[in-house]
Amino acid sequence: MTNVHGTTILIGRAGEALGAPPDAGVLLLGESGAGKSDLALRLIERGAVLVADDRTELFVRDHTLMAKAVPGLEGLLEVRGVGIIELPRAAEARVVLSVLLAIGANTLRLPPTHYYEAPPSLALPQELRPPILHLAPFEASAPAKVIAAVAAHAKALFRDSRKSV
Repeated sequence: MTNVHGTTILIGRAGEALGAPPDAGVLLLGESGAGKSDLALRLIERGAVLVADDRTELFVRDHTLMAKAVPGLEGLLEVRGVGIIELPRAAEARVVLSVLLAIGANTLRLPPTHYYEAPPSLALPQELRPPILHLAPFEASAPAKVIAAVAAHAKALFRDSRKSV
């Protein structure tokens, strides 16, 4: 098990319109202030469920990358300008996508598929590494892009994607 600076959500009902599997987890990564909690909040508003905010414990179970909240932070989400609020939560999630957030990110129109590089302490085999996207978190379309990517990877709709995630 390893602890990373990231927020994790379970797609839940947020994925219905685009066909994303409800049991898919998304790991949001970025520096402090990059928009992890903000993007998670917008996904939760659409029907996603919080797993962990700001600190996520990653672990492998049954040949699957999993995520859960750090003990003591379960169900808590920091909403800038509002405070720390308690929300309904999922105990854990199967991580199928990771998203690196960067303010003013210069994203490619048609980027190649890259995969998450887990901390060495996790010793994550190549086949368990989820795809990683680079997104600007404060774009209005950012939540829809995350959901669309989860759906597309789950259904192998990318020419260079794996069969499923």
